[in-house]
Amino acid sequence: QVQLVDSGGGLVQAGGSLRLSCAVFGRTLSRSTIGWFRQAPGKDREFVGRILPSGTTFYRDSVKGRFFISKDNAKNTVYLQMNSLKPEDTAAYRCASYNGDRGAYDYWGQGTQVTVSS
Repeated sequence: QVQLVDSGGGLVQAGGSLRLSCAVFGRTLSRSTIGWFRQAPGKDREFVGRILPSGTTFYRDSVKGRFFISKDNAKNTVYLQMNSLKPEDTAAYRCASYNGDRGAYDYWGQGTQVTVSS
């Protein structure tokens, strides 16, 4: 049974930092791509970034240089370090596991809320 548990959200002032965690059960990070997504009220879900099994990372342009994804294979946990947060980063953040056979993210965390005050 695959399960992702994300955590670490909260309320922070603009310019502050937060670190989100995504604990993965049932899949090994050394063979799995994990993505981070966010959705603000009234807006579509958007891709934030992902980390490949190799550790290579990709980010959407608006977070490059501010957000950093890392992982601890021993703990099977992925992290999203968010720095220099802006009010427009406010959203529910969710991690997801990519299934290469299906070509889609098929298991998702429950989501953790990040609110950035101005």
